[in-house]
Amino acid sequence: MQVLREVDFGVYLDAGEVGDVLLPSRYIPKGTKIGDTVDVFLYLDNEERLVATTETPLVEVGQFAFLEVKWVNQYGAFLDWGLMKDLFCPFPEQKRRMEVGKSYLVYCYIDRVTYRIVASSKIDKFLSEETPPFKEGDAVEVITQARTDMGMKVIVENRYPGLIFNNDIFQPLDIGQRLKAFIKQIRPDGKIDLALQNLQGRELIANFSDELLDCMLQSPDGFCPLHDKSDPDDIYATFQVSKKTFKRAVGDLYKRQLITIEPNGLRLTPSARSRAIGD
Repeated sequence: MQVLREVDFGVYLDAGEVGDVLLPSRYIPKGTKIGDTVDVFLYLDNEERLVATTETPLVEVGQFAFLEVKWVNQYGAFLDWGLMKDLFCPFPEQKRRMEVGKSYLVYCYIDRVTYRIVASSKIDKFLSEETPPFKEGDAVEVITQARTDMGMKVIVENRYPGLIFNNDIFQPLDIGQRLKAFIKQIRPDGKIDLALQNLQGRELIANFSDELLDCMLQSPDGFCPLHDKSDPDDIYATFQVSKKTFKRAVGDLYKRQLITIEPNGLRLTPSARSRAIGD
């Protein structure tokens, strides 16, 4: 924003339709003069006045962040978001009562009644239900949300719910951690499965080919009741891979003469079984 005029306690900036906004003296970059432009963040101060700061908050409106509770009163909790005035999270917006010294994943938004920037730990209601615009193998940014029996729930690109399954987690993960992940599959219901490693093309096929072969070797009759006409949901429920990946792995094993393809499934060849016994 452009500097309009100086006063004893700071400078006023041109905030367009909002009007002139004060940038207090403590935040003015050295050498700033009238006519210069300054990058600032706007929020309401302790007296509910719009004010500017050159400090960078840990979260902005429309984003998620993992923040620590500094204090609590009869109305809610106040979180440290890197600015002089703490970020308020009212009790009705707390998934569970927040405690001083603990950190929580929250969403930052503008309360339309008070026009204050506030936080909510009721994360799921702020996630999009639209079909994600990603494809298998895309790199995305995620923030870890919560642990489940199946794996780690994450927020994808600050908008969509996702899950990293336990068998795709190869490093310690903490709640609120920001990571680079890769789209593993978009399920028919629009839910996103992710991996922390980018297994694409031949590498992905090779990895799943080995998994499928191991699974069939563990079967008493060397049989897998899935095939290229099986329902994608059945394939995913069994192996957590897309039908496309499954079919490519089947083709790989077939070319290597390790399996035969039958009308109702896959079967290990005698040579594959004898090789496994020999190993």
